[in-house]
Amino acid sequence: MNYPLFKLTLGVIATVGLYTVLWKENKFYRFWEHAFLGLAAGWSLVALWTESLKSVWWDKMVGVTAEGGGVDTPGFWPYVLLLPIGLMGYFVFSKKHNWLSRVPIGIIIGLWSGQQVQVWWNRYGPQINGTLKPILPTGDGFFVPDTTGMTPEEAAAVAGNLYVSQAITNLIFIATVLCVLSYFLFSFDFKNRFIRGMTVSGRWLLMVGFGAIFGSTVMMRFTLLIDRMYFVWIEWLRDTVLRIGG
Repeated sequence: MNYPLFKLTLGVIATVGLYTVLWKENKFYRFWEHAFLGLAAGWSLVALWTESLKSVWWDKMVGVTAEGGGVDTPGFWPYVLLLPIGLMGYFVFSKKHNWLSRVPIGIIIGLWSGQQVQVWWNRYGPQINGTLKPILPTGDGFFVPDTTGMTPEEAAAVAGNLYVSQAITNLIFIATVLCVLSYFLFSFDFKNRFIRGMTVSGRWLLMVGFGAIFGSTVMMRFTLLIDRMYFVWIEWLRDTVLRIGG
């Protein structure tokens, strides 16, 4: 048996089976859906050990012996205390001792809550800082000069200036941010036409942004489809089946 051909053919059948859901719900799709879920569950168990438990818990508990004359990493036995805490989570399947499963959940939620302030700032702090853009040009000329052939000092001087085209771009960006933020001021009844115009503009700008996100999502789906069709028609049919068939 030609194992590579068998493996590719099985992959093609699974691909076609999963795409049959576009026609209607059927047993052939259900079979491959459950097969995929089973494989994903098995892979997740292996990945849980190799990518999480072993490196984050086991190696730190027992230590790591370096290869090639490197420095050994000693183990720290207190990590063993994490084992009973983690096993408490499985008491969720016990009706009598179900309350024990809330202990690790409470610990995880407490640690997670304490980290969220820093996580929030690490995520949104750079975005807030990125909205503080200059709008007054400092360089001569409308467009940014071409730095090809310039010395590093001259290129740095060009990069340090703000040109008119850049100032206009920054102004549009700041106006967009202010309009979008004004749309979310639901607690105030604005009677000023300018402010009401900003809120309406913010709503339209949000719709444009959501449309762009939706469009990129559709394009990503088409990218996945093209990749699967390339696998079926090129990797399997043309490069394997037709080549073997002569």
